[in-house]
Amino acid sequence: MNIVEIKDESIELNKLLKFEGLVESGGQAKALINEGYVMVNDDICKVVRKKLFDGDVVEFNGHIMKIKTN
Repeated sequence: MNIVEIKDESIELNKLLKFEGLVESGGQAKALINEGYVMVNDDICKVVRKKLFDGDVVEFNGHIMKIKTN
């Protein structure tokens, strides 16, 4: 599991995928989220701009990331 430290209180799901370099563009992130390829806290998430907070776990394409705020 990869710990992703963010400086703000939250980060949007699409931005997390871009920030971590798992997608090439925001459009690609949006499409993959809409198609159900991303899980948040063990549930499929189709909300492109879902806000992620400290402790949330995101799974995508074999990558598992846990959000940690500073």
